[in-house]
Amino acid sequence: MEEIKAKTPETNGNLTCDRSSVTKSTTNSRTVCGGCRGHVRRWIPIGYKEEILHVLKLAGPVIITQLMFMLISFISAVFCGHLGKTELAGVALAISVINASGVSIGMGLSSVCDTLISQTFGSNNLKRVGVILQRAILILLLACFPCWAILINTEPILLALRQSPEVARVSQLYVKIFMPALPAVFMYALEARYLQNQGIMWPQVITGVAGNVLNALINYIFLYVLDLGVAGSAAANSISQYSLAVFLFIYINWKGLHKATWGGWSKDCLQEWGSFIKLAIPSMLMLCLQWWVYEIGGFLAGLISEVELGAQSIAYQLGSIAFMFRQGFGVAASVRVGNALGAGNTAQAKLSSKVTLLCALVVSFFVAVAIGSLKDVIGYVFTNDKEIVGRVKVVMVLYPFYHLMETITIVSGGIVRGAGKQMIGALCYLVGYYFIGLPIGASLMFAANMGIMGLWTGLLTCAVIQSVFFITLLVKLNWKKATHEALVRAGVQPPPGAEESRALDCALSRQSQTQGLHNAPDIL
Repeated sequence: MEEIKAKTPETNGNLTCDRSSVTKSTTNSRTVCGGCRGHVRRWIPIGYKEEILHVLKLAGPVIITQLMFMLISFISAVFCGHLGKTELAGVALAISVINASGVSIGMGLSSVCDTLISQTFGSNNLKRVGVILQRAILILLLACFPCWAILINTEPILLALRQSPEVARVSQLYVKIFMPALPAVFMYALEARYLQNQGIMWPQVITGVAGNVLNALINYIFLYVLDLGVAGSAAANSISQYSLAVFLFIYINWKGLHKATWGGWSKDCLQEWGSFIKLAIPSMLMLCLQWWVYEIGGFLAGLISEVELGAQSIAYQLGSIAFMFRQGFGVAASVRVGNALGAGNTAQAKLSSKVTLLCALVVSFFVAVAIGSLKDVIGYVFTNDKEIVGRVKVVMVLYPFYHLMETITIVSGGIVRGAGKQMIGALCYLVGYYFIGLPIGASLMFAANMGIMGLWTGLLTCAVIQSVFFITLLVKLNWKKATHEALVRAGVQPPPGAEESRALDCALSRQSQTQGLHNAPDIL
């Protein structure tokens, strides 16, 4: 027992020594980890990591959805390319006309949901989201009529622009067969925005893949089995557009994605059209003004030579792919900012703006590097004509810088839509593209004999000026006022002066009642 007692202090002493050493090592490791966290926090401020994940989860599916939508028309053009040069030219022109005077209008008008639905959903006033959707359905269906008025006159318009009569005839045939599909295009765009602004992204991707598989199959049957030519390709495109809208509608109902926001058709959807259109028109212009400038650029390139037209067409296709990355982050910005403002969280809206812009610039940097690195060979993906490939190479030297500047513009435009400031964005696009970029580009194209390089120089100048303007706008933006406006749109706060007006009405009502009592006959 004595031996045990004698050894016990020694053993306990060893244990005490071991514990102290463990404590010291633990303290040291915590100090090291704390230092690492400190360094990480200096590079990534608190809240940024979670917001980055939110932004990437939104932007990724949107990029894929944009790709799926573009592939519908691209597949049609590929199938028609095997029919002959005239057919290919006619279909290409028809798709340009459809995009400029149809698709861009519907997609632009539906982008008003980036303000109204995102803010209302963020405020948790869910049933009002369904009313906004109903209102949008009616207005977009009515918007089909002016678009049809332009599309039905495609051939006279192309002839007035001195296009080949045979090419104009083929274009008109394609457009006439496609025209019934315009409501489906508009409804699909609206369905996609309805889901996106609630943070639901993957149904559009799934239905987009299904629609493209069906499109390729129908094109093959109509062109190679039934030998329907251009008419068959147009019919396949129309059926595919309806399939996108119907597939997404079925998916929404199957999964019950509408249950939280849909309370059935309401008479309220016939009200507040003025405030809706007041935001919808600038939203449409923000998209259309940019879309149309590229179509005008293609027309101007065609006035120079076929080589310049071919090179511009390739540059436009590559630009469309790069645009999807910018647009994906632009939509993510609208959703995050709109949801935050609708919830009354001004600080979160500011954070979302910063994080989305930074994420977009990082991704766009890698896209720009990839395009710049492949400038010598990327043209061969589309053609074997060395002269055209050479002109594409010249433009691709400039394009990476344009892509980065345009990323700032597009994502800032998304933030502006989320904040409900579309009118400012539309005016910026109008001045930038049509009073700065296009005049400079056209002058360099023809007066300086720079060809399409001159056009892209003008567009780059425009992009730089617009990016500076938008950054300044976001810095100077009154975010508290934007938050209050969002809460009013969401129907959770009364508009300015409403309470005073209500109090005045009550006072007048009480006054009239008092006067009525004084003036009442004394029947007793």
